[in-house]
Amino acid sequence: MATAFAVTAMTLSANAAEPVQLYAAGSLRSALTEVSAAFETTTGVKVQAKFGASGTLKDEIEGGAPAQVFASANMEHPQTLAAAKQSGPVVLFARNQLCALARPGLTVATATLLDRMLDPGVRLGTSTPRADPSGDYAWEVFRKADKLRPGAFTTLERKALQLVGGPGAPAAAPGRSVYAMLIAEGKADLFLTYCTNAAEARREVTAATVVALPDNLAVGADYGLTVLANTPPDAYRFAMFVLSADGQRVLAKYGFSAPLQ
Repeated sequence: MATAFAVTAMTLSANAAEPVQLYAAGSLRSALTEVSAAFETTTGVKVQAKFGASGTLKDEIEGGAPAQVFASANMEHPQTLAAAKQSGPVVLFARNQLCALARPGLTVATATLLDRMLDPGVRLGTSTPRADPSGDYAWEVFRKADKLRPGAFTTLERKALQLVGGPGAPAAAPGRSVYAMLIAEGKADLFLTYCTNAAEARREVTAATVVALPDNLAVGADYGLTVLANTPPDAYRFAMFVLSADGQRVLAKYGFSAPLQ
């Protein structure tokens, strides 16, 4: 599929253009900010990025937002655009996993994670399903939990605090992690989020704990990249840069797995 990007880019003229308009999942903010800076250094072309919940960004693009490249935390949203002929092919460009971020002082391990999630005294934070793939992945964890302990899905769905990804969600200060902020402020005791987000939050709240999900609850996240229809050549150049060895090294630096891993 990456070849399709390359072929399209080669068939377009290389005229100077305005900045590439990138719409990308919030979990990619740090990684794609660095990738964009490297692309600008290499090509002289700037990238103007908007980060947010992938489902919300997809809705904006469907409504006419001026996106040129869409980097989603799932494959479904960009595939929806491709099926509607609003974009070209969708390429799997990175993988992530769900982890649990635990507040300082909360004792929890992989083996006891489900017990803690079900504990009525533990506030469980998630993102917002449908608006944000991270929320959808959390609900997938809940469904897996229900197979282990019937009734767990209902309990977890009812107690989950949808703290990010939806309308009116809090925003952290520039350069700060919203997950670190929510844990530090006591808004959640446990937060189901991407492992990359959890690791970033722990660098700010060093006493917090990042807990891997047990194999029977583990959920992975496939990230999809697409270039919108009728966009200039530099959008394809940027997409190819993300897929390049240089782009993939930056993604790996921030904890993302390569597509073939």
